[in-house]
Amino acid sequence: MDGSGICDVVVFDTTLRDGEQAPGFSMTTPEKLRLARALDRLGVDIIEAGFPLASSDDAEAVKAISNGIRRPVIAALARAAERDIVCAGEALASAQRKRIHTFIATSDLHLERKLHMTHDQCFNAAVAAITHARKYTDDVQFSAEDATRSDLDFLCRVIEAVINAGATTINLPDTVGYSTPDEIEAFFASILNRVPNADKAIFSTHCHNDLGLAVANSLAAVRGGARQVECTINGIGERAGNAALEEMVMVSRVRADRAKFTTRIHTQHIFATSQLLTEVTGQAVQANKAIVGRNAFAHEAGIHQDGMLKDRRTYEIMRPEDVGVESTTLVLGKHSGRHAVQQRMSDIGVTLTRAELDRAYRLMTTIADERKNVTDDDLRAIVAQLREQAEPAAAAPGSRKVAKAAGARPAAPDAPHALVEFGYGHGV
Repeated sequence: MDGSGICDVVVFDTTLRDGEQAPGFSMTTPEKLRLARALDRLGVDIIEAGFPLASSDDAEAVKAISNGIRRPVIAALARAAERDIVCAGEALASAQRKRIHTFIATSDLHLERKLHMTHDQCFNAAVAAITHARKYTDDVQFSAEDATRSDLDFLCRVIEAVINAGATTINLPDTVGYSTPDEIEAFFASILNRVPNADKAIFSTHCHNDLGLAVANSLAAVRGGARQVECTINGIGERAGNAALEEMVMVSRVRADRAKFTTRIHTQHIFATSQLLTEVTGQAVQANKAIVGRNAFAHEAGIHQDGMLKDRRTYEIMRPEDVGVESTTLVLGKHSGRHAVQQRMSDIGVTLTRAELDRAYRLMTTIADERKNVTDDDLRAIVAQLREQAEPAAAAPGSRKVAKAAGARPAAPDAPHALVEFGYGHGV
């Protein structure tokens, strides 16, 4: 942390490991390698490439990524068991920078019901795992699964011991997404204060989104002293997913006044990486997903569109190009106003008179009442209809003379008076 109170946060991306564990998100080795290259371009510090003991394909993917990706640290997951650690170490053999990430549950619930272990057995297994992992690399991460529901005294004892054994990163997951931000902040602050050798390791947070709090909890963990955040592209992962990388990073950019941390992420590659994940897995991002959803920079309501045309800061807190989105989209629908119609017409090279715009607006809303949005082809069809109707009117005997004599502007037949726009969506 520098004198301004701003700290550096390590981005540990687990899209290829925890993210892939979500139903429907399984990836082949070539697909994982494509995504790993994208994560490298994005600037993540650590890529967790897989769980080698889980399957031969996972092991092959870790080997391929270790061979093909050189800048970031490549991590492999292993349970606190010798067989797992050997498998992880072998899979990482060719990595330029490697990390073994070993874990064991520390909560009484997991120890008693799942592992059938005592505190002492868990303690000894954790220390032995770190000792063994250090034979393969000096970069060893220990995770206390279900840390936030563990007995704090026992957890602190385990953390102190694994740091003494050589762990360089301590990850404390909110495995089931149960905690709230105030709890997480206090949790990290308490452990960093109680563990005597806490200064010898980087502390990490890994939050799940079961209550929709993964990003908020990760931000709170940083306030409490965590200096590594585990996250995934699009927030994918077990059950309701993990903290979304794109949200964590953009909070630090947009609200640097409140989120006092920086990362090395190249944000202009966020959208492309998100889209690649969607392509590889076949799993679409929800439309209203922050940062990368298709509606994140789209506006349909007339009031909003008018504000955006005057100054986009009225309804956008970041520029779409900052995350790799080409531009803001003004969606034409039943809530849109005339200004948006005029702008979209201009975008396709059409200039309308006020009377034509009024009629085009009315025709557009008629179409929008029948379907969700109006396309550029619809607008071209509307223009063609207006121009066809205008030609007979212009050719009618005396039409120009009458208009000129009255000092009036020629209008299309049946041209309405200026439309009165109404309702929240149509306000301009």
